[in-house]
Amino acid sequence: MNQILEKNAYVHFHGAPSKGKILMVASSPTVSKQTGWPIGFWIAELTHPLRVFQEAGYEVELVSTEGGKLEMDAYSNPTDPSGYSAHDVISLGYLQKPEFNAMLENTKKLTEINPAEYNAIFLVGGQGPMYTFRGNQDLEKLFVAFYEAGKPSAAVCHSTTLLLEAKKSNGELLVSGKTWTGFADAEEEFADQAVGMKIQPHRIEEEARKISGTIFKVAAPFSSYAIQDGNLITGQQQNSGAAAAELVVEALNK
Repeated sequence: MNQILEKNAYVHFHGAPSKGKILMVASSPTVSKQTGWPIGFWIAELTHPLRVFQEAGYEVELVSTEGGKLEMDAYSNPTDPSGYSAHDVISLGYLQKPEFNAMLENTKKLTEINPAEYNAIFLVGGQGPMYTFRGNQDLEKLFVAFYEAGKPSAAVCHSTTLLLEAKKSNGELLVSGKTWTGFADAEEEFADQAVGMKIQPHRIEEEARKISGTIFKVAAPFSSYAIQDGNLITGQQQNSGAAAAELVVEALNK
C-alpha cells in the first residue's frame, strides 16, 4: 500500500487574516572601531526571514537600537560594486518595494514597543550588533521578556553576541543549559583574511566556549544551520536566516 504524505505550506493568501505579529530588531548605524567602516545590519538576515514570516501569514514590525533610519552593511547590498551579495535575489526583490524601503527609513526605538503585542522576536545580525547589541541592557531585557513568556526568541549570526551576557530574571545566563549557534570562528577567520585585518572586536564562538554549562555548535562554514532548544532559536550566519525563521513559524504553528 502506498503511503500518503500531506504537508501544508505556510503561505499567506491574499485576504487571509493575519496570524499575529513578529518583532524584528536590527542595529542602528554605527562605525566599526576595528575597521573604521560605517556598519549596520546585514540585509539577507532581514529579508530572508521576512519572506518566511510574511508568506506564513504574520505581520512584521522592524525596530532598532536607536530608532530612525537604518543602513545595511555595504557587502550585504546585492547592488554593491564588490558583487559579494550579487546572488541575493530575495534582497534585490525587497529593495524594489516602496514599503520595504519605507520600513528602513523610520524605525521605532526598541524601548518604545510593548512585547505583549508580538508573538515572537527575531534579532537581525550584521556587523553593527557586535557594538550595538552586546551589553545593551534594554535589548537584553526585551529578548528575555519574550523568552520568559514562552514565545519563540530567535537570533542569527552576529546578533547572537547578545546571548553572551543576557541573563534571565533569576540572574542565570539565558544560554545556561542551552544548545545554540552563532557566527563561527572559521567564518571570522575567512572574513579577516579576505580583507587583511581583524574585523570584529571579539569572536562569538571563542567567547561562547568559555561559558560553562552551555553547548555552542557550528556547522560547515557559511552553510545554512539553525538550532531550536526550547523557545530559543539561533542561526549560524547570513545563510541561516530563513532556516531560523522557519523554526520560529513551526513553533508558532504548534
